[in-house]
Amino acid sequence: MLVVETITRIRREHRDGKPIKAIARDLRLSRNTVRKAVRAPDADASYERKEQHRPQTGPFSARLEELLEQNEGLPRRDRLRMTRIHDLLQREGFGGSYDAVRRYAARWKRERRADAGDMGKVFIPLMYRPGEAYQFDWSHEDVEIAGKPMRVKVAHMRFCWSRAPFVRAYPRETQEMVFDAHARAFTFFGGVPTRGIYDNLWTPPAAR
Repeated sequence: MLVVETITRIRREHRDGKPIKAIARDLRLSRNTVRKAVRAPDADASYERKEQHRPQTGPFSARLEELLEQNEGLPRRDRLRMTRIHDLLQREGFGGSYDAVRRYAARWKRERRADAGDMGKVFIPLMYRPGEAYQFDWSHEDVEIAGKPMRVKVAHMRFCWSRAPFVRAYPRETQEMVFDAHARAFTFFGGVPTRGIYDNLWTPPAAR
C-alpha cells in the first residue's frame, strides 16, 4: 500500500514536470502504479509490493561495506552519520540516494548481528504508543535558490506511531538549527513525545 507521503511526492514531482517514467525509476515503482497515484483520488491510490527488493548500490557495495566496517570500529562519539557516509560515496562517483545507503546499512547491521548469534538478544519495537517517541535525522539536498545551485541541510522529524513527517531546510547543520527544528516540529505537531530516537547526536566541530 502506498503511504500518503509517497503519493504526495509522486504528485508533486509530476506537477513539477518530471516524467512518469523517471518517477517510476527513482521510486522503483511500476509506471502503472505512478499513473494511478497521479490520476486516482487519494482513497483509490494503493500499491502492494509482494517482495521487498534490496537497495541497489551497484559497484559501490564493497566500498560502502568497507566504510561501515571502519565506522563500527570507531568509538560511538566519533562515528559518522549515514548522511556523511552518503556524501563520501557521492564524492567517489556514487549516484544513488541517501535512502538506498541508509537501508543498505540497516540490513548490513542486521546481518552482522545474525552472524554473531546476537539476534535473540536484540529487541526492536515494531509498534509504538501515541506520543511515545519520535525520530530525528538530517539529510543533505541539492536545490536551486534564486537560480543558483546550492546544498542545504534538511532536518527530518517523524512521529513513530502515526509516521507523520516534519521537514525543514537550513543553510547549515548547527546546534542552534537543531534546537530550532525541534521547536518548530513540536509546534507543528502540537505536542512533545516522551522520548526521541537519533541516529547520531554528534555535531561536527566546524558546524558548532
